[in-house]
Amino acid sequence: MTTNTTSLMMPGSLINGEWHESQSRFTVRDKASGAVLTEVSNAQPQDMARAVDAAHNAFASWRQTTGSERSKLLMAWYNKLVAHRDELAELLCREQGKPLAEAKGEIDYGAGYVRWFAGEAERINGDILDGLHARQTVQVVKKPVGVVGAITPWNFPNAMIARKAAAALAAGCTFVGRPASETPLSALAMAALAEQAGVPPGVLNMVTGTDSRGMGEVLTQSEKVAKFSFTGSTRVGQQLIRDCASTVKRVSMELGGNAPFIVFSDADIEAAVKGAMLAKFRNAGQTCVCANRFLVQADCHDAFVDALSEKVAALTQGNGLEGPDLGPLISEQAAANVNNLVSQALEEGADKLTQTAWSGGAFYPPTLLTGVTGRMAIFNEEIFGPVVTVTPFTDEDEAVRLANQTEYGLAAYLYTQDYTRMQRVASQLDFGMVGINDAAISNPAAPFGGVKQSGFGREGSRYGLDDYLSLQYRCLGGY
Repeated sequence: MTTNTTSLMMPGSLINGEWHESQSRFTVRDKASGAVLTEVSNAQPQDMARAVDAAHNAFASWRQTTGSERSKLLMAWYNKLVAHRDELAELLCREQGKPLAEAKGEIDYGAGYVRWFAGEAERINGDILDGLHARQTVQVVKKPVGVVGAITPWNFPNAMIARKAAAALAAGCTFVGRPASETPLSALAMAALAEQAGVPPGVLNMVTGTDSRGMGEVLTQSEKVAKFSFTGSTRVGQQLIRDCASTVKRVSMELGGNAPFIVFSDADIEAAVKGAMLAKFRNAGQTCVCANRFLVQADCHDAFVDALSEKVAALTQGNGLEGPDLGPLISEQAAANVNNLVSQALEEGADKLTQTAWSGGAFYPPTLLTGVTGRMAIFNEEIFGPVVTVTPFTDEDEAVRLANQTEYGLAAYLYTQDYTRMQRVASQLDFGMVGINDAAISNPAAPFGGVKQSGFGREGSRYGLDDYLSLQYRCLGGY
């Protein structure tokens, strides 16, 4: 059953409260069928510059609003998102490819960030401290940094906008977003609902186009942009950090991942397998926190692999609107990249337990590989597809060494029933987030982010406003 999504299928960018259209357009396709969904106005770098100007001008008044006023507007936006949940989910399903049930989950997840930061907007508090003498007082005031520029990825086109834009608006900042050109429709629909909710012109701008480098350079190099936030690959993030250096703007990065999933022999194997399916196959393996490397203690290796292989073999693929377990990857090229990693691993000695072979197209068959070693490319690179790799280990020290054998440090997972081991191993894992006997780690109330080449900064939680606020110290004396 489908809904009418045309009311939220916007024609182009939202800049200063007006919908921008141009003769130049680009096509957005249904990722499962390849059919054309719509054409969207193809904004240029000068359009991005207009959006930055609009946000800069709007900041003068928006920064003067109270936390209570911003909270009410964010809650109005949240209510719009909830009211249009089914339309947003179908739009997301079509343009991104994930199953409809997962798409609905993403809408709920994204809306949860808007609701969370609506509450946090009223809790931006400073401090009053003692001075050096009786006639001196120290005030510490939190102020919005200014215009926030953000670039978001195609794998979570709704939630990634929500957790950046909601934090920015809650802090009193204005926002300019540039969603991925593969999936612009979800971001534009969210912007339309924010406008309907009463967010003033220029406070939230959304600019879509295919010139990713040109528009990115406007955001990274403009002195009017005070903070830049990016979610995407480490390679692109490194370049964007360099681009931001000339204006010394505040930067937060949520980059690649290569998550280990550690299963000790004392783990509840049934729970570990259930967690493995969630951590690996959500969005067909196209998430930054996906479990890429399954490290399984030798004593329970066969039992875990046998149970997991049954679950993998039962997975279904198809058009997300038809209720499969997995949809397509974002493109045929993405599937080819995954297949290259699998083929190389097989050449290097890995064993493939699943029988289905990739026959081209964007659908990549769920795959289970055993006998994977730490020297293989598939162990050391982010897979971004529905492929499980299993590597045995003997003891705790080896598990930690293999887990940390990566330049990334976003998420890790750990299954054991020994409480002291939970704490001991988690403390040695060089990752920003650790799921212990639980693979559902994303939560608006928790700080999302990584270390090493997975980036810096945190999104969500009460810590999530820190990068959008600056501290001003006021020394009051002479009274």
